[in-house]
Amino acid sequence: MTQNNPSQPQGEDGQLIDGLVDELVGALGPDDRLQHLNKAFLPKRARVIDGIELLRQVVFPGFFDEERVTPKNAREHIDELLTKIRDLFYDQILQGLCYERNVTRDQAEDDGDDGCTCKAHELTDQFLKTIPEQRRRLTLDVKAAFDGDPAAVSTDEAIFSYPGIDAIFIQRAAHELYKLRVPLIPRIMTEVAHSETGIDIHPGAIIGSSFFIDHGTGVVIGETTTIGDHVKVYQGVTLGALSTKGGQDWRGMKRHPTIQNNVTIYPNATILGGETVIGDGCVVNGGAFLTHSVEPGHTVRVDHPQPQLRPQRKARKPKDQTPSN
Repeated sequence: MTQNNPSQPQGEDGQLIDGLVDELVGALGPDDRLQHLNKAFLPKRARVIDGIELLRQVVFPGFFDEERVTPKNAREHIDELLTKIRDLFYDQILQGLCYERNVTRDQAEDDGDDGCTCKAHELTDQFLKTIPEQRRRLTLDVKAAFDGDPAAVSTDEAIFSYPGIDAIFIQRAAHELYKLRVPLIPRIMTEVAHSETGIDIHPGAIIGSSFFIDHGTGVVIGETTTIGDHVKVYQGVTLGALSTKGGQDWRGMKRHPTIQNNVTIYPNATILGGETVIGDGCVVNGGAFLTHSVEPGHTVRVDHPQPQLRPQRKARKPKDQTPSN
């Protein structure tokens, strides 16, 4: 008895699929921005995520590893991780460079000293050299999270469970790749953090030491934002641009605010504009909307309507619902 293969469309189903294929393929053209045909491979998002997880194990040894890390095996373990990181990021950086220059991997290998392969090796080595500094800064970020949150039981808890630590860990790595002008990968990394944490930090943002995002959901930090040391922001804070109706004409221009040292920004505050500077030691209260600079040492207060209290009404007795004859 012959059985039909469910993967092979039959009869009307086959006609439906054939018709959809004709329609979709027929719509593909040189101006279709949703297709990437006959071009170099893109970096793979799944592999970039793998790279993030390997970096996490190097930066926080013993926290996210599948096997126990001890002082005796730490050197061997980190050596193995760095080798994997080098190979993975080299491969994905090469993919990004091939994409940018629209060449195949075979063409890239024939380009000589100025080609994609040499450039990918160079960029990968430069990125690896930044990992110790990334770790040093993250140590200060974790300390700031613990010191700044009385609900924190330990720094271990902050590393394991705080979305702000996760977002800034990924952003600091992505920022180093962004400075090296690696195509696509930095933005893929921070959008992974965005989807996991609800915190959207562009890889181009410059962020100082001891940075703490408390709670974190809904925080947005734009590309040209500069943040100093010992800054604390709460959920819903936006450090954004003013209207960018000019679109691509704004590329490369300072569009986002500068936040100086020891600033606290409370929930749902919005600070916009490339010329906006929030000075040292300022406090921006929740719900503030700023498009102008604030001198150091000031508090920005928003006068909200005062709640009106009134006595609670006594509950009315229900009427007798017995039907009359």
